[in-house]
Amino acid sequence: MTASPLATAPLLHLGPLSITEPVIATWAIIILMTAVSAWLIRNLSLTPGKVQTVLELLVETIDQQIRDTMQTGPATYRALIGTLFLFVLIANWSALVPGVTPPTADLETDAALALIVLGATIFYGIRTRGTAGYLAAFAEPSWVMIPLNVVEQITRTFSLVVRLFGNVMSGVFVIGIILSLAGLLVPIPLMALDLLTGAVQAYIFAVLSMVFIGAAISDTHHPVSVKKGEAS
Repeated sequence: MTASPLATAPLLHLGPLSITEPVIATWAIIILMTAVSAWLIRNLSLTPGKVQTVLELLVETIDQQIRDTMQTGPATYRALIGTLFLFVLIANWSALVPGVTPPTADLETDAALALIVLGATIFYGIRTRGTAGYLAAFAEPSWVMIPLNVVEQITRTFSLVVRLFGNVMSGVFVIGIILSLAGLLVPIPLMALDLLTGAVQAYIFAVLSMVFIGAAISDTHHPVSVKKGEAS
């Protein structure tokens, strides 16, 4: 039987667990993000230097995007949305490292990210509206819509997987094919384009995550307003 082109061969085994290249790449990115974050925030000051100014600009940009998209204060959602954006961005750009296939070009990684968004949507929806209020939203505008609203929740999660996987994998394939046919220098413009595509896909993934969570926490007819305690 021919192996699926989407299958990833395990590199090693830890007991019953098979460790693949995307798993190792994901662990490496997580460790890198943790180490760099710890290093960057080690000397925060009321009088910011250049590095802290850039960090504050990044945080403020994410906060403003949350305010604009979710119509609520950013404090509760900043860590999740910021981490998702940065992880997807770094994972997409890891394709520039020779011999590294970006983990977002693996279907399982994208599915895991989408499930995180689904879990966050349910968690924040229940926390904000209560279990009864969140479940009641599936019956809007009529109880007849319950099956369709449930299917919509599933298809939205699936769309996150397909969109991210398709765009990242297509870039990897195109650059790989041109590299094998045309030599080392020709794909450089395409790699620059791949950088832009990776950034755009990270942004879209983060924005869609905000849209899905925002829909879960807000009343259909009365969108959630910014609370005083969440404005920071």
